[in-house]
Amino acid sequence: MGSSRLPGKVLLDIAGTPMLARVVGRARRAQTVNRVIVATTTKPQDDPLAAYARRLPVDVFRGDEDDVLDRYYQASREYELDVVVRITSDCPLLDSGLLDTVVRAVVDAGERVDFCSNTIERRYPRGLDVEVAPRATLDRLWRTARAPHYRAHVFPYVYEHPDEFVTRSVTDTIDRSFMRWTVDTEEDLMFVREVYRQLGPDEPGSWRDVVALLERQPTLLRINEAVRQKTAHE
Repeated sequence: MGSSRLPGKVLLDIAGTPMLARVVGRARRAQTVNRVIVATTTKPQDDPLAAYARRLPVDVFRGDEDDVLDRYYQASREYELDVVVRITSDCPLLDSGLLDTVVRAVVDAGERVDFCSNTIERRYPRGLDVEVAPRATLDRLWRTARAPHYRAHVFPYVYEHPDEFVTRSVTDTIDRSFMRWTVDTEEDLMFVREVYRQLGPDEPGSWRDVVALLERQPTLLRINEAVRQKTAHE
């Protein structure tokens, strides 16, 4: 709720439903997911978020605001998770099928895989990000990754030390990484709201349905094309 560029963004309305519910609903559609946990902070400003999440209903874990790695680690212990999937609550166009693809690259590998993501080589639109790791990787990061940006974003240490991990990358044949489907600003929110409006009262289906819309109406991309993505160090 404490977003600096768009305060309270995860409970803002998208086609009649708060963004958080959109993200949770789309995550629940993934066949490989058996539990969705909203891992928010212990700050009083996030009390409304936690209360709303429990009414969905969905599991809620509350932890440190700045040490998100610790929040994930403690949630994985609390719920005795074997594999952790990281998505963010400002991505209301999350694709459950793509999520499944990234998870299966870990759990069906038949060999050790420490980490898999569709962002190692970014070709998907920003806002479809999925990161997956066995709990053993999370435990290892919690013990060894000490820099502030490692703690704030959970997996940067893996990206910066690829030789220390067995990783897998899920990518696409076409580079659409210039597209912004995440919500950090008012312009991003306007874009997502328009996508939902154009694709009808029900939620957009596959991410490819959104791509097809944007191919028909490329001017929609202008709504938030000037938004700058913050770096992991900011």
